[in-house]
This record gives sequence, C-alpha cells and structure tokens, in this order.
Amino acid sequence: MLLSAAKMVGRPLFFSLLVITVSFVPVFALEAQEGRLFRPLAFTKTFAMFFAALLSVTLVPVLMLWFIRGRIVPERRNPLNRLLLAFYDPVLRLVLRYRIPVLLLALALLASTLYPIARLGAEFMPPLGEGTLLYMPTAVPGVAIAEAARILQTQDRIIARMPEVATVFGKVGQADTATDPAPLSMTETVVTFRPESQWRKGMSWDKLVAELNRQLQFPGVANIFWMPIQTRTEMLTTGFRSNLGIKIFGSDLNVIRDLGEKIERTLSGFPDTRSVFAERVEGGRYLDIQVRREALARYGFTVEDVNQAIEGAIGGNTVTVTVEGRERYPVSVRYNRDFRQDPLALSRILLGEAPGAVSLSASPQGSPPGPIAGVQVPLGELADIHFTFGPPEVRSENAQLVGFVFVDSTAKDLVGYVRKAGAEIARNVAFPPGYYVEWAGSYESFLRAKQRLLLLIPLTLVIIFVLLHLNTRSVGRTFLVLLAVPFSLVGAFWLLYWLGYNLSVAVAVGLIALAGLDAETGVIMLLYLDHAYDERSREGRMRSRADLRAAIEEGALGRIRPKMMTICAILFGLLPILWSQETGADVMKRIAAPMVGGIVTSGVLELLIYPILYFLWRGRGLPRGDEPSEARPELGSTAKQARS
Repeated sequence: MLLSAAKMVGRPLFFSLLVITVSFVPVFALEAQEGRLFRPLAFTKTFAMFFAALLSVTLVPVLMLWFIRGRIVPERRNPLNRLLLAFYDPVLRLVLRYRIPVLLLALALLASTLYPIARLGAEFMPPLGEGTLLYMPTAVPGVAIAEAARILQTQDRIIARMPEVATVFGKVGQADTATDPAPLSMTETVVTFRPESQWRKGMSWDKLVAELNRQLQFPGVANIFWMPIQTRTEMLTTGFRSNLGIKIFGSDLNVIRDLGEKIERTLSGFPDTRSVFAERVEGGRYLDIQVRREALARYGFTVEDVNQAIEGAIGGNTVTVTVEGRERYPVSVRYNRDFRQDPLALSRILLGEAPGAVSLSASPQGSPPGPIAGVQVPLGELADIHFTFGPPEVRSENAQLVGFVFVDSTAKDLVGYVRKAGAEIARNVAFPPGYYVEWAGSYESFLRAKQRLLLLIPLTLVIIFVLLHLNTRSVGRTFLVLLAVPFSLVGAFWLLYWLGYNLSVAVAVGLIALAGLDAETGVIMLLYLDHAYDERSREGRMRSRADLRAAIEEGALGRIRPKMMTICAILFGLLPILWSQETGADVMKRIAAPMVGGIVTSGVLELLIYPILYFLWRGRGLPRGDEPSEARPELGSTAKQARS
C-alpha cells in the first residue's frame, strides 16, 4: 500500500518541486545591485527544491517503508480532519450545485484585482532601513573653507538637539585619499538614532526626516537625506547621490547649465519634492598660463622649456633617490610655497639660457636679429599668467556632454513621480534641438530590471508549461493547473494595496515564488481529482454526471487536509516577517506579502473553483443522472458522521 501510494504521488510531486526550482530563473538573470541582493536567495531556494525533488522520489519512499509501520489510524478518526470536512463538505456540495453563479463570482473577484493594480505605485527597491541616516546637503561651488566649516558646525548642532539623535558626525570636503573626490560644497553627515522605544510618542522615521528637513533650511543649500550604504551604492552605480536624478545631454556646457537651472526652478515647488539641485558647470578656479610664442622666439625658448620650468617650480622634479636599507625613496625638489603661491610669484620663475640662443652681435648686418643669449628670463616675460573660472568637472556620456540634476523626492511611488515631473518639465522647459533629458538614479535601475523581467518571465512560464505537460500529458490538465496563478494574484495584489506597498523588484521576487507554489498545489489538487475519477472509471461507476460529482467530492474532500497543511506551513513561516522591524525587514516584507495574500486566496479558490472546472471538463458527453451508481465512499460520508 505504501509503495503504491508513493508511486501515485512521486511523479507529480517531483515535477511540482521541479517547477518551483525553474520558476526562479528570472531572479538569476537580474543584474547589478538587484542581482547581488536576490541571487543568493534564488540559489538557496533552487538548491533546496532541487534536492527536495530528488529525495522525494529516492529516499522518502524508503524511509516510509522503514518508519510507517503498525496500525495506521484512518483520517476520519482525526478530530481536526473531521472538523475540516464538516465545514468543507456542505460548501463543496453547494458550489457543485450552483456552478455557473460561483464561476461568475470568481471571475468578478478576479476582475476586482484591477482596482488595486491601477492604484499600486512602483519603485526600484524599498528603503533598506539601515538604522542610520546620511544627510548630504549640497551648495553652489566656490564656498570658502571657513564658511563651509561654519555651516557644518551649525548643522551638527541643530541635528544634535533632536531628542531621537544619539550621535552626529559630519565631514565637509574630501578626505586624505584619492578615492574621495567630494568638493567643499558637499557635506556628509552620518546621524545615528536612539532605539525607537526612546523616541517621542507618535514619532516615525518619515516624520523625523521631515522635521530635520524643516530645521535645516539654509540659503543656497539643497538637503538630501538617504541611507548611508544605499547612498554609496547608488553613487557607485549611477553617479547620483539622491534617489532620483536627471541627465541633460547636449553639446554646449552653458546651454546645459541654463537648462539645469530651469529644471531646478520648475521642480522646486513640485509636490513630493524635498529638494532639487542642478549641478553647476562653473565655480572651478583655474590658473591659466598662456605662452606668448613671439617672446619665446625672441629669447630662443620652446614651449617644452616653459612646461618643464612650470613643472619643476610647482610640481617638482625628482633629482635623486635615497636608499634607506632595503627601502628606496625618490627625492623631489620644487619652489618654496612663498615663491609659487600667486601669479606674481609665478611670473618671477626664471628660465635659464636657451640651448639654441646666439648673441645679437653675431647676427650679420642687415639681417633680422637672432635670439638673445646668455640671460635668464622670468616666466612673466614669456607667458600671461592669470586666474580664470570654468567648470569644476566636465561629464560626458555616449559621446555627448551631460549635466546632472539631483532630485530628492519623498514620493512613495517614484515611477509615478517621474511620470508627473517629466510632464511638468515638458510644459515649462523648452529644449533646443539636440538637447534632451533622461531620468536616472533609482528609476534607471527600475527600467533595467523591468525590461529583463518582462523578457524572462514569459519564457519561464513557457518552461513551466512544458514541465507540467510532461507530468500531466494533457494540455487541458496543464491549463487547469496554471489557473491557480490568477487565483493567487487576487490576494497578492489586494494585500499589497492594503499594506501600502509599491511594486518593486522585491515584490516581483515574491510573485515569482508564489507562482511556483501555485503550480505545486494545483498539481496535487489535480492528482486527487484524477485518482478518484480513474478509480471509479475502472470500477465501471462513471456512467453519469452524478457519478462524476461523487468522484469529485471524494477527491476534493481527500485534498482538504494536505491543502490546509500547505497553507498553514507557508503562513506560519511568512507571517513573522510581516511584523519584523529589523534592518532590511522592509525588503523581506515586500517578498513575503504577495506570498501570504496569494496563498490564502489560491487555497480557497482552488478548493472551490477547481472542482467546478474539473466537472465542466470531464462532464462533456456524460448523461445527466440524479444519483451516483453507488453510495458515496466512506471518506465523503465522514462529514455526516462528524455532524452525528
């Protein structure tokens, strides 16, 4: 009996677990930070499901023969099973009696999913909730060191007065490392908060950031608040230190600057915009040394001579190498700071005698005078030295100049914000020919992940369809199994809507996992219905629709206990995540929410709709009948025994 039971469920169980494994193929194809974040989860689940599928058809049957011995208690003796049957049996009879109205009600419930889908926002990734805050105000270029230090100290004092703040550490300018190119106009302040139990009553993270933003208003300074690790990741991958950004492409830096300032003014008062700052293409101070070639020719020098003199005076030249044991250090010599600190001092740099210079007296009479020889010439006689202003840095992308506009938005629906803000920019900013904008930051990452998922999810569904067809050997059965997927979307999207979550890569991962679970439960439900149908057909008791209804009731009632076990196991494993408040819990909640909502509606609708669809599929060609060929099996009468 155990071997026959193992043979009956072995093949469907193997393929259902294999479907769960294959369903995570889109997660493996994710790129960049979303791939690094979710690929370990996909590997873990894939390996677990693969070996579970392998062991289900190899080791588990052997263990069943070893450990399942003695007298096996019938299901009808289990109190929990009797209770489930007492509830499910009359409901199953009712839905099989009123098949068309129940189907129409299910279709209406499925259509109601359009309401939350139309109102769900979209974002790349939810905030990670790292527990600390990175405050990065940005000012226009050219701020003095003393003024930048004064603003930093003032900001730190304002932040430290907040009762929820534990420590404040601010930095202005770049650190003593080549990997930190931060200018004086950019401040980085890390704020560490006390435990939430010590916060003021009613204070939340969003309210805390909003209060900080109100108190930290300085003229000419744009506030940007984000998580430290997430900010560093975005800066490395997108170049933006805000959650959204705009790239302005063109051929003229001055035009790009004007367009950026217009966009900044347009979005400054736009709803859900905390700050917007257009990167300035001026503010860089440069020392220009323009060589006068006529003077070089007069004294017999070349441009290379001038460059070498400037390099030796300002940068320094290596003159020797000192040996300290096994260590060797180059020794460079350059002018003292007093002799190179301003243009006047630099103009006194002396160039030695030109190698090719000759004396004036050596020139033949009547010929032009030759180069002057035997003198040292100050640099000011050979070049014009002055300070000029220009762009502190020049960006280029796709062989075009580009300017950045940093946008710090408080909107939960970042994709909707981009759509509305883009329309506002199109109405108020006129772009010359050849100039255009692209949204970047999190939105750029969202589009990248969306395009990849839209390509791979249909391909994965095709692979799942092939696997299910190999198991069922029937197109009708395969479509019947896949109907569990839309049933589960009802609860998934409604729960996301009630929790206020947006569609994101994390939600997509949860929906992908849910699809695999739906296929598994659908396969097992179909297995029970087919088993009851085939058993009655072999015994010659499938002569009318009444016989078919009796077989469906037998198979569906036999499925109620494992179905409820599956639902409870998933819920008990995922519900604690929805109440978690730890670091990174926001991402895990987005994965768990669609699975929790989907498995509930999928379970309920499978138990009610699958029997109806199976009846309509198998009932074609069968005559009507009032009573089945024989009395219903003992399993179906268990509900009556329970009531008695």
